[in-house]
Amino acid sequence: MVTLRRALSSAETKAPYVRRLFHTIADRYDLITRVLSFGRDRHWKRRLAALANPAPGMTALDLACGTGDIAFELAERGAHVIGLDITHRMLQLAQQKTGGPRRVRFVTGDMMALPFPDVSFDLVTTGYGIRNVPRIEPALAEIRRVLKPGGLLLSLDFDRPSNPLMRGIYLGYLTLVGSALGWVLHRDPDTYRYIPESIRRYPGAAGVSTMLARDGFTDARVIPLLGGLMAINLARRAKIG
Repeated sequence: MVTLRRALSSAETKAPYVRRLFHTIADRYDLITRVLSFGRDRHWKRRLAALANPAPGMTALDLACGTGDIAFELAERGAHVIGLDITHRMLQLAQQKTGGPRRVRFVTGDMMALPFPDVSFDLVTTGYGIRNVPRIEPALAEIRRVLKPGGLLLSLDFDRPSNPLMRGIYLGYLTLVGSALGWVLHRDPDTYRYIPESIRRYPGAAGVSTMLARDGFTDARVIPLLGGLMAINLARRAKIG
């Protein structure tokens, strides 16, 4: 665990570690998200897409899109979607999924330096993205930049329970299961111990909501899932004038 904690100790060391990690786990990403979510991951992503409620023809950007689940859900509802992920292998797997709508385009890129003009999107979504960036503030600033005034941001992620006992049990479970999966699948228990270790350093959904309210977003709120162990952050970019 010392190596993992050192890797997450600064933005400069976290960035290359996360890049290597997600390249390593890409082919097992869908399996792991199902296991660690008690099989609820797809349900939560559908709920996020339903909350987004994109009108036909809307432009949407799904960040840290992984293998494309949220992007495809938004496209099924009529949005024109770009899915962005820093791990190119994730996008290759997304493109291999059959039956996906044609209104999805995938781009390799960094959440902290989005390759899009200002005010490009009606909607920005992310699943497990904000917790994994080296620094949250620049990522939120980039999201705000590319959103149109009044545009909506939705973020699904593990939460960080405020109750110390609940937090300890939750992180203990994720550490135990993650260690076992990491050893079985990769012969490296640290592979999925990254998740609880990243949660320890994450401000949680309430903290992210506070950051959004401070950084040019309005109507920031948290929708708890799984008894508050998971959450969806929702906010709008403030309208100009």
